[in-house]
Amino acid sequence: MIEKLEALFERQLRAWPLLAKGVEGLARAETRPVRIDRYEVLVRHIPHRVGSTTAAVDRESIARRPCFLCAANLPAEEEGLPFGDDLTIYCNPFPIIDRHLTITYCEHRDQRIAGNLGRMLDLATALPGYFVIYNGPECGASAPDHLHFQAGLRNLLPIEKDTQCANGITLPDYGRNVFILRGRGRSAIIDRIERAIELLAATTGGRAEPMINIAAFHDKDEWVTYLFPRGKHRPNVFHTGELTVSPAAIDLCGIFVVPLARDFERINGADIAAIFREVTLPEDQFREVAAKLENER
Repeated sequence: MIEKLEALFERQLRAWPLLAKGVEGLARAETRPVRIDRYEVLVRHIPHRVGSTTAAVDRESIARRPCFLCAANLPAEEEGLPFGDDLTIYCNPFPIIDRHLTITYCEHRDQRIAGNLGRMLDLATALPGYFVIYNGPECGASAPDHLHFQAGLRNLLPIEKDTQCANGITLPDYGRNVFILRGRGRSAIIDRIERAIELLAATTGGRAEPMINIAAFHDKDEWVTYLFPRGKHRPNVFHTGELTVSPAAIDLCGIFVVPLARDFERINGADIAAIFREVTLPEDQFREVAAKLENER
């Protein structure tokens, strides 16, 4: 699969100017570290991400546009790589990280993780050295009308290093609330993630899918998943215009995307810590779910 992906990237870089421009833009992206307590977050200035950061995802806006992930609406130059009979892997023309992929279901259906965790884990297994992410329809997915994942090389992601010695399902004083779920058995870890989602749904109001972001990778015969329960989609600073930021899974994993130069120059660790606290699940609800998950181990 990795050899096929590399060949796909090489072909697409030659044939698709938009992708070539995006990869060039990523190569020029400025990145600087900031600290949140004991942990480091990489702030990355990527101007070409402004469209995704500010995307209108309300029902009315979605209804007015064609689905840009459906095969019939893709640019003529865009080529995909089949993954089984239900998914297609594409090169993301607006990359945040190296070898950024968009992985779409062939069928047009809403962004929902229920029943699709297994495919996410399969992708993680088939893509060594990569992580796979799922952004919920109300917390980062710019195409909430079409089920999809993203993936990319995980060599820069701070969260893997931050959590490698973590023994429990949470990481104290991390600056954002996250469940760390590991396992070697595919069915067992799917059950564990589904149970976490079920508890979050009950705690946050009973909606079928609570607001969540998920990141996963497979290494040394083990899946590692990070489940970020959300409290809201965008922080207040986005709505006031103070900072044009809208964190999703990659941001929560430690690569914080800032598309505007003025924001990149002034944002600091305290700002990001406040944004993380605001958009992830409030502490009392998070602790309630964590206690239930721990008791069920």
